[in-house]
Amino acid sequence: MRTLHDIHTTELAERAEELLAAGHRLALIAAHHDPDTVRIVYLFASGPPDTRIELHVRLDPARPEVPTLAPLSFPAGRFEREMRDLHGIVPLDHPLPRRLVRHFHWPRGWYPMRPDAGPPPPFGEQEGPYPFLEVEGDGVYEIPVGPVHAGLIEPGHFRFSVVGETILKLKARLWFVHKGIEQLFQGRSVAAGLPLAERISGDTAVGHALAYCLAVEEATGTQVPADAQRARALLLELERLHNHVADLGMLCNDVGHGILNAHAQRIREQLLRLGAEITGHRLLRGGVVPGGAALRALPDPGRMRAIGEDIREITDLALGHSTVRDRFTGTAILTAQAARDIGCLGYVARASGLAGDARTAHPFTPYGALLDVPVHDSGDVLARFLVRAEEIETSLALVDQLADGLTAPGAVLAPSPVPGAGPRTGVGLVEGWRGTIATRIELAPDGTLARVKPVDPSFFNWPALPLALADTIVPDFPLTNKSFNLSYAGNDL
Repeated sequence: MRTLHDIHTTELAERAEELLAAGHRLALIAAHHDPDTVRIVYLFASGPPDTRIELHVRLDPARPEVPTLAPLSFPAGRFEREMRDLHGIVPLDHPLPRRLVRHFHWPRGWYPMRPDAGPPPPFGEQEGPYPFLEVEGDGVYEIPVGPVHAGLIEPGHFRFSVVGETILKLKARLWFVHKGIEQLFQGRSVAAGLPLAERISGDTAVGHALAYCLAVEEATGTQVPADAQRARALLLELERLHNHVADLGMLCNDVGHGILNAHAQRIREQLLRLGAEITGHRLLRGGVVPGGAALRALPDPGRMRAIGEDIREITDLALGHSTVRDRFTGTAILTAQAARDIGCLGYVARASGLAGDARTAHPFTPYGALLDVPVHDSGDVLARFLVRAEEIETSLALVDQLADGLTAPGAVLAPSPVPGAGPRTGVGLVEGWRGTIATRIELAPDGTLARVKPVDPSFFNWPALPLALADTIVPDFPLTNKSFNLSYAGNDL
C-alpha cells in the first residue's frame, strides 16, 4: 500500500522522525522540477505488510532550500548532497555540505538535472584538491589506490592512511563515470526505458528491470498475470545465483585458493549459458518486460541439481580449509549498530544481523515456505561468505518451485495500458542480489517517462566499506572489498 502526503517544509523533520521511529526506512529522495515549483519526494518503506509512504514538499524555484534530515538519517544526508550537486537544491544546516557527486573540474553553478541546465559547458581546471582528511602523527603515511584499476573494475579512488600495515582511515572517492541515467530516462516511452533500466548496473539486469516494470505497472494500474510474476521471481533467483557463485570463488581467490575460484567461475559460466537459453541473453536481459515476462526455455531440474551439488562441494572445500577460514574469520567486522546507522541493505546487512529482505517486506508474488532468509551476526568476511552460500541454497529451492507449472517458450503479458490523465506515479521495490532496489517513476499525460529515480543498494552500502576496514591491515582490502562487492555503476548514475 502506498500513500502520498503533501506537507510544508516546517513539518518535514517531525514527520520523518516519526516514520523512522516507527520502523520505516528512507528508500529514496527524488527532486522534481514542476512548472511552478520544485518538488521533493521522500519515500519511506516498511514491511511486512508492504507499506510505502511518500512525503512531498514544495520549494520556491528561485530559492530551492529544504531543512536537512541528515541528523535523523545518514542515507538522507547522502541523498541531500547528491540532490544539491545535481539539482542545486540546498539542504539547510547540513553537517557535511561538501560535494558528493560533482568532482572539482565540474563547472561551478551548473546543475545537470535542472530543466534550464542546457548542454554541459566545457569542464575547466581543477578548483583544488579533493578535501581528504589528513591523518597526522609519527609513522603515518598515505597509500593512494586508483581511480584506474587493473582488469575490468570501474574507477574508484581509495586513500589509505596507514601506520605500518594498520589502516587508520580509508576514504573512498567515487562518481568518476557519472552517466546521467536519470536524465536519459526523461521523455522516453515506457518500452524505450526498459533497456536503460537493464543497464543501470550490468550484473543486476533483472533486478533493475523488475523494479522499473513494477513502478510502471503501479503507475498505469496494470495487473500482471500470476504466471508472469512467478517467471520474474525465477529470473531474479537465477541472477542471484550466478552473482553469488562468482563472489564465492573470488573471495577464495583473494586468500590464495585460485583453484576454487576457477571451479566457481566454471559454474557461473554454466549459469550464464543457461541464462542465454532462457531469455536470449547471458545476463538475462529481455526476460522481464512491462506487463509480464518472456521466457524461451525453463531450467532443467536435473541440471540445476547438478549445479547445486557442484556449488556445495566448493563451499565445503573452502570452509574446510584452515587458511581460507582463518583469513575470513574476524576480518573487517561491520557491527549491527553500524550497519543499522548507515542503512545497509542485502547480504551486507544480513551478515551483520539485520534481517531485511524485500521478498518478505514487499512481495510481488507468493514465495511460500521455501523463502529462508539467512542471517549471521558476526559481521565479518566469513559472515558475508556464509550468507551468500546459504542464499544460494534458498535460490536453488526457489528456482525449482517457481519453474514448476510454468510453460516456455512464450510471453505472459497483461493488456497494454492506455495512457490517461497524468501525471501518474509508481514505485517498485525488489530484492536484487545485492539488496533492495528502489525505483520511482512519474509518467507524463502522454504516457512517456517524466521522471525516473532508481536507487541501487550500493548507494546505501558504500559508506560501510571504509568503516569495516578501520583497524584492519592493508592486505585485507582486496578481500574485504570483494566481500562487499559494491557496484560503481549502480552508485554513480
